[in-house]
Amino acid sequence: MSGAERLSRSQATALAELLRVAPVADRLGEVFSDAGFRLYLVGGSVRDALRGELGHDLDFTTDARPDDIERLLRTVTPTVWTIGKEFGTVGGRVDESPGRAEAAGGELVSWLIEITTFRSDAYASDSRKPLVQFGDTLEGDLVRRDFTVNAMAVELPGKRFVDPYGGLVHLAEGWLDTPGTPEQSFSDDPLRMMRAARFTSQLMFRPAPRVIQAMTAMADRIEIVSAERVRDELSKLLLTARPRPGLGLLVATGLADRVLPELPALRLERDEHHRHKDVYEHSLTVLEQAIDLEERLPDQPDLVMRLAALLHDIGKPATRRFEPGGKVSFHHHDVVGAKLAKKRLKALRFSAGEVDAVAKLIELHLRFHGYGGGQWTDAAVRRYVRDAGDQLARLHVLTRADCTTRNERKAARLRRTYDELELRIEALAEQEELSALRPDLDGTQIMAILGIGPGREVGEAYRFLLEKRIEEGPLGPERAEAELRSWWASREP
Repeated sequence: MSGAERLSRSQATALAELLRVAPVADRLGEVFSDAGFRLYLVGGSVRDALRGELGHDLDFTTDARPDDIERLLRTVTPTVWTIGKEFGTVGGRVDESPGRAEAAGGELVSWLIEITTFRSDAYASDSRKPLVQFGDTLEGDLVRRDFTVNAMAVELPGKRFVDPYGGLVHLAEGWLDTPGTPEQSFSDDPLRMMRAARFTSQLMFRPAPRVIQAMTAMADRIEIVSAERVRDELSKLLLTARPRPGLGLLVATGLADRVLPELPALRLERDEHHRHKDVYEHSLTVLEQAIDLEERLPDQPDLVMRLAALLHDIGKPATRRFEPGGKVSFHHHDVVGAKLAKKRLKALRFSAGEVDAVAKLIELHLRFHGYGGGQWTDAAVRRYVRDAGDQLARLHVLTRADCTTRNERKAARLRRTYDELELRIEALAEQEELSALRPDLDGTQIMAILGIGPGREVGEAYRFLLEKRIEEGPLGPERAEAELRSWWASREP
């Protein structure tokens, strides 16, 4: 398909999408126009309209100041929020008229909108927060946006298309470039360098050479951005359908050295005498395979799963040892990796639940291989389930994804062995309620039988019975009491 054909198709798609949102867009446009202001659909909304992917979140820009935006928006909808007003943004929810919905034979549609005063964001050299400056022209607003594909606008209500920086051509050609110089764009907001990596994956665009050069030269500038904003952008990248190209761009430009140094550290030096799998490429492949297996999980995409897959081997650089005969070992890289992941994810301000879940998965990702060729006892199965806890479904996915061998026979054997393990888990779960694995006696019963009060001995007794339960399955109250009394009597005073 020629460039002209792609452009024509994009324009036709955009027209159809804009006609779909016309009722709410035109209504807002008329309200602002009648008040003497200009209003434009802008940024990602126009880009998505051109791609045929416009949802119900609409972004607008205007020469009206925040107080005027709020006043005018309240004439359209009572549902208005002003949480971003100090930064020039007022939001709201506009419901489609019931009559139009009925005429179209569909349900009532709600549009979430944000209207922002013309502005430019810039960072002082030592600031972690952008300085908001309001502007007076659309062109001045668009030139300070991150990329040309986000620097297009549609004037309302007349629907005049505004594209001063060639965003439409770049969109059709899959090209990621900035309206002004990349240095100016990334200086205004260094997080845009990470956004470039995200768009490389999300939109499958190729970054322009000058964008890559600027990212490389300005990589250290990302350090002034707050950990929370970096975390959010990294999460968006990981949640794309194909994160690998974007992660590769972060590593190639040196940005990953600043925000996730454990990833580029996986590119271990190799020599002709000591060979081992390329840990960096292996980790990216495991991530891709985990994404392919996410349908096994209740929610997709799964950020915890993807973080664990990407970081599961980050303990290898610190544990690599060269053994006699040219072999290489990474003993305890699972334990070391879990600690490193916990430290990094905490620094990036991930939630405690996410940090703990990722660390647990990394720590357990080798557990399956510790049981040899599949000769699992019932006790081993129970312990595997007990240790995985609420991460069992994710552990299944991670363990399967971690097989990247090119030896088809070996890969088939590992899949077959893990299939058998899952069947064993299901069978035992039906018999013994593995998901709620507990001793046959609770703490209150233990204290009553032994005639003791709360304290350390109760915990010891509880753990003794839990190990018995894991090793031998359900004991029943009578046998559990007998085992407890025997253990208590055998203890040294």
